[in-house]
Amino acid sequence: MRKRLNRFFVIALVSLPLIFGMAGQIMAEDTIKIGVAGAHSGDLASYGIPTVRAAELVAAHMNALNGVNGKKIQLLVEDDVCKPEIATNTATKLVSEGAHAVIGHICSGATKAALGIYKDKKVVTMSPSATNPALTQSGDYPNFFRTIASDDAQALLEVNFATDVLKLKKLAVLHDKGDYGKGLAEFAKQFIEAGGKAQVVLYEGITPGAVDYSAVVQKIKRSDADGVIFGGYHPEASKIVMQMRKKKMDIPFISDDGVKDDTFIKVAGEFAEGVYATGPQDTSKNPIAIAAIAAHKEKYNGEDPGAFFLNAYSAALAILNAIEKAGSTDYDAVEKALRTEFVATPLGIIRFDEKGDAIGIGFSMYQVQKGKYVELSLN
Repeated sequence: MRKRLNRFFVIALVSLPLIFGMAGQIMAEDTIKIGVAGAHSGDLASYGIPTVRAAELVAAHMNALNGVNGKKIQLLVEDDVCKPEIATNTATKLVSEGAHAVIGHICSGATKAALGIYKDKKVVTMSPSATNPALTQSGDYPNFFRTIASDDAQALLEVNFATDVLKLKKLAVLHDKGDYGKGLAEFAKQFIEAGGKAQVVLYEGITPGAVDYSAVVQKIKRSDADGVIFGGYHPEASKIVMQMRKKKMDIPFISDDGVKDDTFIKVAGEFAEGVYATGPQDTSKNPIAIAAIAAHKEKYNGEDPGAFFLNAYSAALAILNAIEKAGSTDYDAVEKALRTEFVATPLGIIRFDEKGDAIGIGFSMYQVQKGKYVELSLN
């Protein structure tokens, strides 16, 4: 590993104080502009804000050490509210402002909507959370990378957990009709049918943002399902779980990293107890992760970082490492460096495969226990 443990490993371990507020004093031609796009307001802001903070911490720390290749880092932060129609405007704005690379977007649908714009302008884009498999597997977006595993891996873990660990036989598979939720549910359905250990007794799409999901809850009950797999985000999942539990339906509810967020627990309250959700493997004992989390708490009044923070921190380190190794912000050189150069991150020592997926990153199963998500050991 020798030089793979590059200066970014050392940087991440250094005890700070961090230096903030320098970007406004830096001349534009002397900067590396990094866009940060995602949901910074609305129901899914709890997913997007940790990414902004991760980028802020990495940029401030690097700027305190004279930046990358002698240039300071300037962040261009734009809110897409996780909506595809807004994400296109966000991407257009970031491109017009001269972003050399973008961290984001957060949601798969918004990411897909924006990627063509970045591709046309040759802007490297790296998401900490967009898990739709087609974003990398289609080959349509050579400019796209991510620091999270894709939904096919996530769905397979959910199905294997449901059938092999919980021994469920009749599964209701629900989704929110979006690129992320529906894509994951389709994979889950395929894996259930191929595995032959259980059957899909209900496959249903719900309308995001609805107040009442009693109709689909009744369908679950009539289907005689002994478990639910849901593809989507926490606002809908919390309502479905609450209505199920109030109807005395105590069957297992299994979901994804769109639900593995403390906001789900806060909204669902006591009804969240026992819910399962997949999420990025816990790497909180990684020394770089420890340093990153400590820096977050120091900067943000003791707050825990939140969902996808370590994935976003890793994305920022990976992009800046690639720019340093490339010796410039040239698109072709940076893209090559991302695929060939290892970088030490809170998720481990990683690089990216030809599709743009991070090598060595996976999912774990979590359960809400006493008001907190706890990683389960499946060995």
